[in-house]
Formats: sequence, structure tokens, C-alpha cells
Amino acid sequence: MMQKTDSAIKFLSFFDHRILALSLLCLFASAFITSASATEAGLVDTSASPHAKVRSVGLKEVRWTRGFWAQRFESCRDQTIPSMWSLMEGTRYTHFVQNFRIAAGLAEGRHRGAPFNDGDFYKWLEAACVMYGITQEPELEQHINEAVELIGKAQQPDGYIHTKTLVRRRNGDANAVPFQDRHNFEMYNMGHLITTACVHYRVTGKTDMLAVARKAADFMYDTFHDASPEAARSSVCPSHYMAMVELYRTTHEPRYLELARTFFKLRSQIKDGGDDNQDRIPFEKQRTAMGHAVRANYLYAGAADLFMETGDKSLWTSLEPIWENLVHEKMYITGGCGALYDGASPYGSSKQGNITRTHQAYGYDYQLPNLTAYNETCANVGNVLWNWRMFLATGEARFIDVAELALYNSVLSGVSLDGTKYFYVNPLRTLHPMPLDLRWSRTRVPFVGSFCCPPNVTRIEAEAGNFAYAKTDGAIWVNLYGGSTLETVLSQAGKVKLSQETEYPWSGQVRIRIEQCGDKPFALKLRIPGWAKQESVRVNLTPFDKKAVPGTYLELKRVWKPGDFVDLDLSMPAELIEAHPLVEETRNQVAVKRGPMVYCLESVDLPDGIDLMDVAIPSDIKLRARYDGGLLGGVAVIEGVAEARATGNWSNSLYRELQSPQSRPFNLRLIPYFAWDNRGQSEMTVWMPLSTR
Repeated sequence: MMQKTDSAIKFLSFFDHRILALSLLCLFASAFITSASATEAGLVDTSASPHAKVRSVGLKEVRWTRGFWAQRFESCRDQTIPSMWSLMEGTRYTHFVQNFRIAAGLAEGRHRGAPFNDGDFYKWLEAACVMYGITQEPELEQHINEAVELIGKAQQPDGYIHTKTLVRRRNGDANAVPFQDRHNFEMYNMGHLITTACVHYRVTGKTDMLAVARKAADFMYDTFHDASPEAARSSVCPSHYMAMVELYRTTHEPRYLELARTFFKLRSQIKDGGDDNQDRIPFEKQRTAMGHAVRANYLYAGAADLFMETGDKSLWTSLEPIWENLVHEKMYITGGCGALYDGASPYGSSKQGNITRTHQAYGYDYQLPNLTAYNETCANVGNVLWNWRMFLATGEARFIDVAELALYNSVLSGVSLDGTKYFYVNPLRTLHPMPLDLRWSRTRVPFVGSFCCPPNVTRIEAEAGNFAYAKTDGAIWVNLYGGSTLETVLSQAGKVKLSQETEYPWSGQVRIRIEQCGDKPFALKLRIPGWAKQESVRVNLTPFDKKAVPGTYLELKRVWKPGDFVDLDLSMPAELIEAHPLVEETRNQVAVKRGPMVYCLESVDLPDGIDLMDVAIPSDIKLRARYDGGLLGGVAVIEGVAEARATGNWSNSLYRELQSPQSRPFNLRLIPYFAWDNRGQSEMTVWMPLSTR
């Protein structure tokens, strides 16, 4: 394609050259204008999306100032991003950057690592870009520039980039051609490349990585816009659906939106698909969360993106019931997704030919095991990405409720408090020794053979500020509570700067202060979480007369003045939670939740002589929350008096006559689920037997 273009330019007349020069000047001016406004765009730029209700704030418009998210941000900045760069830049465990060096001809060797290592490196780069946009650290900028330059050198002139294939080709393998193996993750990798390029452009205003992304997207367009349905099966783990829509939003190139629509059209025509990739039946006929949970959540997020641009009702007709199915039948109390290591669907169908193997899978309704819970961190990240887009499409608080639940629990559990060790799976109970062998460690480790989750949780930690707020023409939407500042522009009210002062999630007291504003009215829309039982709102210490409804946004609209403040007080008692009776593994058991936080019992907190499986929770237990600044970086613990009932000897016994063991009280201490496994090897459980005495 480039050769044809070059040849055509050689034959341009003098007049044509002047036209071309004028066109290039216009393009340059357009790029400059777009660049100036690019920094106001968020992770998902719905500012021109005709079917979106809400818009993200800019990537650089939010700063965490103190408290919970400021701690996580600092850990990500000081520990996670630097240590992950060292790991990826080196060759100790496997190849990430080195694969690009070899593909670019800057080094010799073979490709090492999973085929999706490219995408995992792009996720790290996305996190680094967002972090740089806020911190402006020169060393981080240098790493970003090095990475972008190297990626550009590895890319082929036709736009194709996938180091596993390129290294094989460079080493003389004539069979190394694009899209020959549907499990090669080429589309997944290029999807993350494109997403990162959009973020890089919005943070820096530079177009070098965006140019790489456009070449890759053009290659995909040339390959797939007229392809057969069979070709669409190469789209395993479809990050490229989100990416293609975001590239369209960034460049306004209609072909990219057309290609996103084509991807959905093609996957709905596949005849021999399976639930492992959600293509057993057309997407528009799907009504339940099924198959590989990461791939499913990425698919649903991409469908929500496409809906916001096209208004295609068939997409929403599927998305709404799938979301309802997930939240009401298939999601863990932690927001975790994907209960099973391996499964089959559609589960025992009489039509045996329809049953397909599914990996890291959603199970059937209410199939939520604890000890063997999979809950891959990437699936939980996907849950956040999907719910964020559902919120942008609707402005409904229920989607932020789910995103918040996953963020505080099943996403943050994926990384240690020191920011350098990771979980791949996130069970709700673990024992030592385990009664069965399972893949993946029950202790966080610095490297996982499938390294997709660590950079995924890294980018979420770096980007959490972008989920905290959103805006419409005349309103600021406050989604997540945490010590922070927001400085943005509302089209109907001009520049607004506000700050949050709060110890949330350890306390439900929040003060939002107007630091700067004009003389035009605008609204503050405060999310009242669905879990809130009681709440009060005051404006400049005067009670607000409108009743707040949990699970909605409370609108406070007025002409604000600098110095005005709003106090939101959310009651946050610790509560016993039970599951639906059809969740057989938690029958007659309870969990403890306080605000958005799910709690767990860790064996390190048990008195000597009491085992994890001996603990029972009285139905009338009095639970007290207490902040402990010296524990786990500072957390609110929950305490009460529980019972210990020795289970006795079960060796060589599967069943036995009911025994009535004596119980004794002991002082129980529970910690937030996300913080477990930070004090050495331990046992842990979220669900505990209920004692009625």
C-alpha cells in the first residue's frame, strides 16, 4: 500500500503538489487543535458519542491527595510500575521488551513467553502513560519514549505487529504468517496497542504511537473488512473491540467504527464456535454471561462502546440481561467473575453436540465455589471496564456500584500492598494443605507464567482517578469517594475546581468543597451507594431537603461560590451477609461486609489452638469497626465475639453421625479481603458457618 502511494505522488503535477501541501497544512492544524483538546479526554472519550449520557473527565484532571486511593496510587507509582519495567525490560523470567528488540532486528534470538506478552507490555505502557500524565516524572517519560520508538521499529511496513510471528519470520520460518492460529492472540495484542496509543496521545499530545496504532488498525481493516466468518475466529480475547471504537473516537476515521461493527457481524455468522470465545450463538441472541470470563467481559465492554456510537438496540438487548444474569446469579460477593477453572456449556444439554469446553469460565447460575474459585484478576478488571461503559451509556448508579465493589475487593486483591507481587486467581477460601492440586499460587508471587493480570491491575490502579468523577454539560458526577481534587471545564458553567476530604472507605463522612467556579449554576451529582442504609446531606451545614435514594445519584444544583461545601454522611455499619439458597457452597454461612469492603478471616489473626474451619459466627454477633493505622498499611478491622467449635477427626471418613461439639467464645478479628496474604503464608475464608446457638 505504501509503495502505491509513493508512486502516485511522484506523478503529481505542480498544481497537485500545491494542493497536497495545503492539505498537509490543514491536517497539521487539525492535529494541533485535536492535540490541544486531547488532554481533556478520559480513558473512554464519549464527548461526541451520540448515545452516551455521561462523559469521562480528563486523564490529568484528577489528583488523589490523601487516604486510601492516594496510598494505592503511590504504591503503583513508586513500586509497581518501576519494578514491572525492570521485569519486562529484562530477560530473567521471559521476554517482553526483548521480543520487540529481536523483531526489530536490534538483537538476535528466539521469541520467548506467551503469545500475549506483547499485549501485557502494552498494558504496562498504558499505566505508565497515565502515571506520567499526572507526575511528569522524567525517568518514566524516558522509558515511555524508548518503548514507543522500539514498538515502531518492530512494526512491519504494512502495519502488522505481533512479535511471535515477526521473530519466527526473521529467523527464517516461511510458515510464520498473520492470523494462522486463532490462539495466537494477535488481535488481543493489537487491541491493547491501540488502546494504549489513544491514552498516550491524550496524555502527551504526541502522535508517534498513534501513527503505529493507525497502521495496525489499517492492517486489520484491510484483512477483515471483507473477510469470511471463519477469519473472525482469530479474535480470541477481544480487546480490539474496545480499541477500535476508541481509535474512532480519537481520530474520527469512520473506517474504524465500520470495522468494529464488522467484527460483531462476523462473529454472529460463525457456525462452529464455542462458549470459550462467546461465539457458539450470535451475540444478539445471548442473554447470560457465559464462557471464558475475561473474553466475555471484554466482549461486553466492546459491545457497550459500540452501542454508545451507533445506538444499535440489538447490542443493548443482549447487554442488559447479561448484566442482570451476572449480578444476580453469577458474580461473587467480591465482584469476582469466572467461578470455574474449567467447565462446559451449555451444561448437561440433551443436545450433546452443543456442549463446548470453557476455560476460566462462568459457571451455571449460582455455581460459586469458594476453595476452587477462579476469579482471574483480568476478569475482575474486565468487570470494571464493562460497568464503567454501562454507566457512561446510561448515567445509572447501579453500574458504578458494581465497579466499586470489584475495584475495592477482587481487583485490588490481585496485587500485594507493597505493589510487587500478584495473584492470578482470587479464591474466597484457601487452606494449607489444599485438599486438591490447582493451577496458580495461593500466595502472591513476583512473576506468573501467564503475566496478563499484573499489568492489568497496574493500569487500573493508575487510572482509578478517572473513574472517580464524570461530567455532563452542566453537572459533575461524583462516583468514587476519596481524598482528591478535580479541575475540569463544564460547557455550561466554565472552569470548576473542587476537592474531596474523606477517609472513605474506612469512614462514610465525605466533604466536597468548591475551590473555584464561575457565576453560572451547575449540579453536583453525588452517588448514593446501593449498600447505604442511612445517609444525610448538608450544604454549608444546612440540611438538604431532598431525600437521597440508595442506588441513585442525588443532584444538588445551584449557583455555587468558592468556599461552598457539601457534607455527605453515609452510615457504614458492619453487616452479616447471606447468599441465595441455591449457592450451595455458602448454605448456612455468612460473610461480613462494611460499605464497599468485603471482609475475611485470616488464620494469622486466630488465637492458638483454633483452626480456620472451627470458626462459627453467632447470628446475633455484635460487630465493631476499628481503624488500625499500624496494620496492613492502615485498615479498618472488624471485631466481635465468635465461637470456636472443634470439627474433630475426619480422617478416612466422608460421612459420620452428627456430633455436637462444645463451643467456646473467642475474640474475632476480620480484615479487608483485598489485604489478605500480606503477612506470610496463611489460611483465609470469606464465608463462615452461622451459629444459631
